[in-house]
Amino acid sequence: MIKLFNANYRSSVNQRFREKRFRFFKDCLGSVKSEGVITILDVGGTESYWENMNFTSDDSVHITLLNLEATSVTHSNFSSISGDASDLSRFEDKHFDVVFSNSVIEHLFTFEAQQQMANEVRRVGKNCFVQTPNYYFPIEPHWVFPCFQFLPFWFRVFITREFYLDAYDPAKRGEMAVQRVKEVVLLTEKDMKGLFPEAKVYREMVFGLKKSITSYFF
Repeated sequence: MIKLFNANYRSSVNQRFREKRFRFFKDCLGSVKSEGVITILDVGGTESYWENMNFTSDDSVHITLLNLEATSVTHSNFSSISGDASDLSRFEDKHFDVVFSNSVIEHLFTFEAQQQMANEVRRVGKNCFVQTPNYYFPIEPHWVFPCFQFLPFWFRVFITREFYLDAYDPAKRGEMAVQRVKEVVLLTEKDMKGLFPEAKVYREMVFGLKKSITSYFF
């Protein structure tokens, strides 16, 4: 089950969907007109993600990675800065040609913070591409556990503390487990439409079930 849905495995369902989604993103990117280099802000992204998508050598694109802490980068068309996804006030309106984010908006602890991130993405980006797992998909993607998001809070904390699930090592200290469970607030398609009212929706389906949702406008 873990290997099937863990994107760290090249043959996983998640990775195959990432690659298909990225091909769709590149098609959208083809419509972006810029007098110079196309600027992309990747909120919560990593250089390795773009390497896995074979998209690091295009000098017509510059990608700025924004995370809580800046990281070192190896490609000349990448830069990395520290910042908060819900506060992009350092940037002027429409500063970037595209704001991109993959499986980040659900990690902001509260819907209010998610609303702030959505507002900032829409403000600083001329175009946007924001993906998140679907709340109603039966396999919760962070714990890779069936219906984890529907369980009582205390039981989710217990599972997080006591078992190794996907990227979540057992949190031997209870407070760490509490924080991990509080951190992830999954969204529905209705939620995403409310956060990005002008956006179109790209849906990923598995056996007729909606696995993830991408709000985008170009």
